[in-house]
Amino acid sequence: MALPSNTFATYEAFGNREDLSDEIYRIDPTDTPFMSGIDRTSATAVNHEWQIQNLASVDSSNNVLEGDDATTDAVTATVRRGNICQISDKVARVTGTQQAVDHAGRGDELDYQAMLKGLELKRDMETILCGRNVAKNAGADATARVTAGVLSWIKTNTSKGGGAGADPSAADGTSLRTDGTQRAFTEPLLKTVLSAIWTSGGKPDVIMAGAFNKQVFSTFTGRATPTEDTRAKKITAAVDAYESDFGTLRLVPDRFQRSRDVLVLQFDMWAVAYIKGRKMASLTLAKTGDSDRRQILSEYGLEARNEASSGGVFDLTTS
Repeated sequence: MALPSNTFATYEAFGNREDLSDEIYRIDPTDTPFMSGIDRTSATAVNHEWQIQNLASVDSSNNVLEGDDATTDAVTATVRRGNICQISDKVARVTGTQQAVDHAGRGDELDYQAMLKGLELKRDMETILCGRNVAKNAGADATARVTAGVLSWIKTNTSKGGGAGADPSAADGTSLRTDGTQRAFTEPLLKTVLSAIWTSGGKPDVIMAGAFNKQVFSTFTGRATPTEDTRAKKITAAVDAYESDFGTLRLVPDRFQRSRDVLVLQFDMWAVAYIKGRKMASLTLAKTGDSDRRQILSEYGLEARNEASSGGVFDLTTS
């Protein structure tokens, strides 16, 4: 059926206003479970330091004579640990014209762009803290400082693949993890790490994994088959908590850690140390022309309070 002659339709019109919704839709993930879940503390220097304390070894022959003079036992000194605070930033820049014209979905353009940069910075920091295999670096005039993330600290309680697979040579953030031959994630591998952590004195409460190995975890034998609630029309096939021989741990998927790693962490033994006034600071930069700039900046370091409280299953397949 044809349109009647001389009927004016939208196809011939040039004066219709455009229809642009005032909603802006994002699906890029911004959740940062590691950085949001661990403690926050303050740093007062670029080289942020703390101490760890070990008790003397158990003395199974601790029996003394009646009436004997007391003998002073050897002192177990604290151990000093430290990490470097690095600077991470994002900068938003908007022209004067773009600030002045009408916008759909936001008011002030610079505020909107700065908000986006803040979300991007959080994603960067999450990856730096728990998904990057890099040793700490004190930096220099032409070299940016680097904070050592989780992978450069965990050494004592690990399960790793064959070949070249190796833990960091020292549990102090100065060396890297060497990746080995990848293998499938299994419950016995996890149990080995949990047992080692418990023997070391740790009390882990979180297991972190990427998408593939989080789904593998949901197939472990303690969770043999999905359950179906017919009244609610719902099938439950996921595992969000793991009740081990050594306590209950939450299962947390993290998009920004390496997919080949499963981290077993005692969250209160890790912290992000921010230099005062430098946590997600919003800084207005000087104008150098017809535009405005804003820098979103954090200066921070990872505090590994005692890496033996945690562990990891490394060198896992990812598909």
